[in-house]
Amino acid sequence: MSVDRTEVADRGEDDAVSTLVASAGVPYYPVAPGVRLNVRSGPGTSYPIIKVLPEGTRVAIYCQRPGTSVTGPYGTSTIWDNIANGEYVSDAYVKTGSDGYIRPRCS
Repeated sequence: MSVDRTEVADRGEDDAVSTLVASAGVPYYPVAPGVRLNVRSGPGTSYPIIKVLPEGTRVAIYCQRPGTSVTGPYGTSTIWDNIANGEYVSDAYVKTGSDGYIRPRCS
């Protein structure tokens, strides 16, 4: 299964539709409005930025793991979302509808 896909949402789209389900059954979640989100090589701010997601992006979350505490639009969190092989974003910038883990822990 490929895990390197992100989806850019139409900016005029209603925010009530917060989760898309890909054909593989992996849910997609919106990044906070107006945010260009740093993607890091590991679960923390000390890891290098490997790319930046554009505004309006939705991300698939394959697994989650604890890491550096980050404060963002959706609160303060130590949860980092694995969005592709070796790619992590802070959960504080992703609208998952929960302050806790919503996907399995990364192994």
